[in-house]
Amino acid sequence: MSRPVAVLIGSPGSGKSTVGRILAERLGVDLVDTDAEVERRAGKPIGDIFVEDGEETFRAMERQAVAEALAGATGVVALGGGAILDERTRADLAGHRVVYLEVEFADAARRVGLDTARPLLLGNPRARLKALLKERLPIYESLATVTVSTSEYSPEEAAERIARELRDSGD
Repeated sequence: MSRPVAVLIGSPGSGKSTVGRILAERLGVDLVDTDAEVERRAGKPIGDIFVEDGEETFRAMERQAVAEALAGATGVVALGGGAILDERTRADLAGHRVVYLEVEFADAARRVGLDTARPLLLGNPRARLKALLKERLPIYESLATVTVSTSEYSPEEAAERIARELRDSGD
């Protein structure tokens, strides 16, 4: 059975797509970004899926993309920030090398650009992001087999730390 070499989780703005791309290049493997996969399948951005089809539809599409990636990908998989809210996804992550990309609130806020169209940050984006981080932090921490700070390290440094962890663990 094939499995990803690493699964990246973390909040919006933690660098999952950026670090994932660098890590995949460094390891010579593919990157599956489940948010990008959902957008590809839907033919529209995630924000449009939320507005036009609703969060429930997005979460169902996300769940399918994540399940397929975890079952079939052999490279790096980057999950959307909220994918870990699904209990089936949490169960599917058992036995995988799960890398939590930890980010400080100020860095996440700067990176996501609180004036951009992120559907879960509508209303008061700063307060919503803070609430999302607080709600999801215990889940991210409980799933992680490796934690790397993307506030403390650049994307390149974070990717190198993850690659070193993978090498050291024999994966």
